[in-house]
Amino acid sequence: MKNNISSLNTFITLWLTQSLSQLGSAMTGFALTLWLYAQTGSALKTALLSICTYAPYVLLSIFTGTLSDRFNKKKTMLVCDALAALSTVAVLVLWKTALLRPAHLYALNALNGVMNTVQQPSGDVAMTLITPREHYQRASALRSFSQSLIGILNPMLAAAFFSFGGLGTVIAFDLFTFAAAFLVLLFFIRIPEPESKPSGGRSSFLSDTRDGLAFLREYQLLLLLILFLAGINFVATGFDAALPALILPRNPGGQQVLGVVTACAGVATLAGSAVMTFLPPPRDRVRVISLSMLISLGTENFILAFSRSPVLWCAAQIIGWILVPVMNANLDVVMRSSIPPELQGRVYACRNSLQFFTIPLGMFLSGLVIDTWFEPWMARMPAGSLMCRLFGQGKGAGAALMLFVLGVLGTGYCLLFGSLLKKYRFPGREEAKPSAPVE
Repeated sequence: MKNNISSLNTFITLWLTQSLSQLGSAMTGFALTLWLYAQTGSALKTALLSICTYAPYVLLSIFTGTLSDRFNKKKTMLVCDALAALSTVAVLVLWKTALLRPAHLYALNALNGVMNTVQQPSGDVAMTLITPREHYQRASALRSFSQSLIGILNPMLAAAFFSFGGLGTVIAFDLFTFAAAFLVLLFFIRIPEPESKPSGGRSSFLSDTRDGLAFLREYQLLLLLILFLAGINFVATGFDAALPALILPRNPGGQQVLGVVTACAGVATLAGSAVMTFLPPPRDRVRVISLSMLISLGTENFILAFSRSPVLWCAAQIIGWILVPVMNANLDVVMRSSIPPELQGRVYACRNSLQFFTIPLGMFLSGLVIDTWFEPWMARMPAGSLMCRLFGQGKGAGAALMLFVLGVLGTGYCLLFGSLLKKYRFPGREEAKPSAPVE
């Protein structure tokens, strides 16, 4: 057993240091969200921060996977981390000189998005290359565990650091965690390169890019799962744009309450990740993925829409997020077990373009609808009307209405795609290959 666990040493070292750096980045992102909403009071303008981060996934991911498969994984990760850190330094300088404006944040977030788009396929492949096959589910659960812990800690630590020393203190911690992760990766982590299958000659860049799309066309199950999650991302990111607009202007509400409610999502995913680490492989991973999303989207949005209590907001977050690690771990096993390592960069990049193109779209539309239609419409509702009894009064009522709409959309979408996914089965055993549609 000891030797079995020791084979994960490289993975654990990289996972811990990268998770620490991600915590610092998440703290900066949360602090900038609070700063921007205080400056503008707009759900749409605040959502544009995330939109600028995710837009490069849509535009560039399909090409960056080919770059990942061609270039050294470790060097790619180091260069991208360094450039992202420089953009964080630029935010600090602009803030210190009182020149920081929303437009600066949008531009720098777009640069960070480009770096993440290039780095993520390399990071995903690197995790595959340093993780023994028999530990795929455990490694995925550990990554989900760290993401959950980040979700708990980042809003609370960001608020504490912000109160103590302002935005500069949060960014300083971010840069410290970056330096630690960068140095460990540079000096202590060895990432092997995957063996390339022999071919008649070096293929062209466009040919390699098409390989990722061709693989997904051949494996219909993977393509269907990616399209399913694209719709999930549309609803989930609409939720991300609505949540601050629901909580920040309300009483009880504000920054501290938003931090606690956000942290509850981390608590839930932490609990789900801990359980997932020890669960045996399910009989049908595809069914687990679809059912977990149906339960999440079919509960959290409605509870948040109809309640005005921080306690219920926290309960909604826990119910909505506790099954997300279950979905993520099973999806991760399906992807890693189905895609050859020498193709993973290209296929993951195509996945990013197809699965994440709905993220900026969902955020933009949700913020636009809240600011332009739902908030003004709810403000005109007479006190005591049915709409006010359901969604409340004052600023934030439009965001509550938006959450209700997202709940309806998410539930209907999961039911529709769940019926389509019933035709496919991916067995729980990691060594199994994805099957054809069940006749």
